[in-house]
Amino acid sequence: MKLPNTTYIAPQKLLRYLLIPRAEDDKSKFLANAGYTKENWQTLESDLREQILTLDADETEQTKHGIVYEIRGKLERPNGRVLAVATIWMKEASTGQTKFITLYPAKKSP
Repeated sequence: MKLPNTTYIAPQKLLRYLLIPRAEDDKSKFLANAGYTKENWQTLESDLREQILTLDADETEQTKHGIVYEIRGKLERPNGRVLAVATIWMKEASTGQTKFITLYPAKKSP
């Protein structure tokens, strides 16, 4: 199934979580390998929408907060490198809104 193109991707999730160095669970170095930085966070958002959100989503779990989905795919750009990623999304039970939760390196290529 495809998630809606109106899925919300919070800028704070990119700017204050994925693209800043963290002591634990740091994803900024992984994303920097493909050229994603705080300075071009809009490119990451656009690439998530155009390269990942257009792929089929697999339902992974139902929680009291909503339905959790995973989409595995490849992110390419801005420097031409390709990253295999697993992304997590949720359709909230209380609002019906679908939103981006996180991404991490995929263990296997999609």
